[in-house]
Amino acid sequence: MAASESSPRPIVVVTEGGPHIWAIVNAIADRVGPVSVILETPESKKRLLLGRARRQGWISAIGQLGTMVLTRLGKRFLAGHAARLIAEEKLETGPRPGQAIIHVPSANGPECLKEITNIKPGVVLLAGCRLLSKDTLAKMPCPVLNYHAGIAPKYRGMNGGYWALASGDRENFGTTVHLVDTGVDTGGVLKQARGKPKPGDTIASYALRQAAFSRDICVAAVNDALAGKFATIDPGLPSKQWFHPTIWFYLWTGLTKRVW
Repeated sequence: MAASESSPRPIVVVTEGGPHIWAIVNAIADRVGPVSVILETPESKKRLLLGRARRQGWISAIGQLGTMVLTRLGKRFLAGHAARLIAEEKLETGPRPGQAIIHVPSANGPECLKEITNIKPGVVLLAGCRLLSKDTLAKMPCPVLNYHAGIAPKYRGMNGGYWALASGDRENFGTTVHLVDTGVDTGGVLKQARGKPKPGDTIASYALRQAAFSRDICVAAVNDALAGKFATIDPGLPSKQWFHPTIWFYLWTGLTKRVW
């Protein structure tokens, strides 16, 4: 179906980027219409560390930083597994030639809002970017959705797939597309998808695995938003916000539960 038939208004994705996000962007472009990507500059590691220390204490913040460093190293050592996953799932994990990309300092800054206002999209999909402030959200000229790599509201926040597995809750290894409010993944749930990790998957590849089985719900949610359909569902689950695991918890879980 041509984009002019299915997407009368533009689509915007706001993100820090990453292979799993590009897989979703390209799926939306193929099945709905052209996507303008607003790419924000990631927060500095120093700022992230200070923010987490302020909210959770220095011990947790340093432990989480250790896991993040180990995960980055893991991506290098496990690059072959990621390449096989990408090939098997037919994921396109980078921008295509001619892809509209707009760089901004922050998804929550005035530059981002100005670009969105100029584009006049029918829907904005957030995918791995900063939490929008109440003021920024109120000024958005269209519906705002969020792609969350976890089953909300049970696994809000960070590493939803990992926490489901680490908690022995494999049936909730999944993702959510929801409306955006001022909370952390607390908006009305629109779509959810569940899947299974495969041998060799770790915290370094869960996001790719989740993106592979979540392309359909992202496409469906964007299509519905463009058509003005916002039917929320009640997952019937408790609500909890999760953070990056500390390095000592991650190693303990890996050694005792084989969840890496």
